[in-house]
Amino acid sequence: MLKRLSTDTVNLILLIGAVLLVMEVVFFNGGLIFSVAFSGLLIYLGWTRYAKLWGKVIFWIGAVSLFITAINMIAVRFLIIAALVMAVLHYHRSRNEPKRIEPEIVESQLDSGDPVLRQKFFGNESTPGRAYKWQDINIHGGFGERVVDLSNTVLPEGEAVISIRHLIGSVYIYVPYEVEVSVEHSSVFGRASIFQYRNTKLINQIISYQTPEYSTRKPRVKIITSIGSGDIEVKRI
Repeated sequence: MLKRLSTDTVNLILLIGAVLLVMEVVFFNGGLIFSVAFSGLLIYLGWTRYAKLWGKVIFWIGAVSLFITAINMIAVRFLIIAALVMAVLHYHRSRNEPKRIEPEIVESQLDSGDPVLRQKFFGNESTPGRAYKWQDINIHGGFGERVVDLSNTVLPEGEAVISIRHLIGSVYIYVPYEVEVSVEHSSVFGRASIFQYRNTKLINQIISYQTPEYSTRKPRVKIITSIGSGDIEVKRI
C-alpha cells in the first residue's frame, strides 16, 4: 500500500502526527514521558532477565503498559485512523485499477566564508540565486526542501562533495552538462529521479549511480544523500 501513496501524503501524515505528539506532551499530558520511560525500563529489565519467571512477568507488564499508554495518545490514534482510511482508499483503488507487475530494467551505469547551505531543522533551504564561491556541503536537515544549484558556482579541479542527511522533505540538485556525477542515495520512503533514471517506489533502498566518464573526467561532483521520507531529483540545467 505504501508504494501507491505519494511522498507528499506520507510526509503530511507524519508531520501532523509529530505536531499532535508535541502538543499533547507540552500542553495536555506531560506525564506521558514518565509513563513511557517507566514502561521502557520495565521492558528492559524484564528482557535482560527473561529466562526467569519474574523477568517474563516484568517484561509483559511493561509491554502492556506501553501499549495502553500509546493507544491513549492523540497522535497514535490519528496515525491509526489515517492508516485505516488509507487502507480503505487503497482497497477501493485496487479494485478499480488492478496492479500490474512488470520487470524493472535498470541502466548499466547504475552500478551498483559562509557555508553554501546552513543546518536548518524546519523550512526550506537553497544555494544562493547569484554567483557564489563553492564549498563542499555537509549538512543535516529536518523538515522542508533542500535545493542545490551548481550553475551559479565554479567547481574545484578535483572532486566536489555534497552530503545531505534529511528527515522529511525532498532534495533537488541541478548540475551543469559538463559536470560528471556520482550519486549514493538511501531512502526509507520516497522517489528518485537521477537524469534519465526513474524509481517511483523507493522503500528502504539504496541507489548507486555514476555517469560513464566520472572516473576519468573533471569537474565532477560526488553526491551522498540520505532521506527518511522524501524525493531526490538530480537533473541537468
